[in-house]
Amino acid sequence: MARWDPGAEERLKRAALELYLERGYDNVTVTHIAERAGLTRRSYFRYFPDKREVLFAGSERLPPALAEAVLAADPNAAPLAAALDALARVGAELVEQVDGATERRAVIDASPELQERERTKTAAITAAIRDALKQRQVNAETAELVAQLATVAFQNAFRHWIEAEGRASFGSCLHTVTDELRAALAGT
Repeated sequence: MARWDPGAEERLKRAALELYLERGYDNVTVTHIAERAGLTRRSYFRYFPDKREVLFAGSERLPPALAEAVLAADPNAAPLAAALDALARVGAELVEQVDGATERRAVIDASPELQERERTKTAAITAAIRDALKQRQVNAETAELVAQLATVAFQNAFRHWIEAEGRASFGSCLHTVTDELRAALAGT
């Protein structure tokens, strides 16, 4: 077997998702995933440190991308507007790169371990938005609150986008969520 196998990472992701859906996350091993992908266990570990990270590959790029987008937002924009603008831009790019979002969501929703990993990812997103807002001279308390609200909006918009199954853009899903948020805050 060649040391470098083009397409191996994508095959591993696809194999893991298939197996998790078929057998459940807890009933799948790294060896199962590697075999399904036609690779060795050793090859698996060249791409992923453990069996859960195959579902979260690339997620480490999201917080810095969001922070950069917040910093690039209109300097005169209110903190929440800047954060939501950043989420709209980065979210639109994100959904273009996501394959199997519905299936991935089902696997995560069925596993407490994966839900915990998802919460860790969410905390990193919140921290990145908060820190970027602070760099924009937003006071710490406001930055924390806005980052939390923005992250909740992002999560809900992403879930709406998954449920729409291609019938709605991420931007329209985020717009719907922010309208709901504004109505809730206004008491309407």
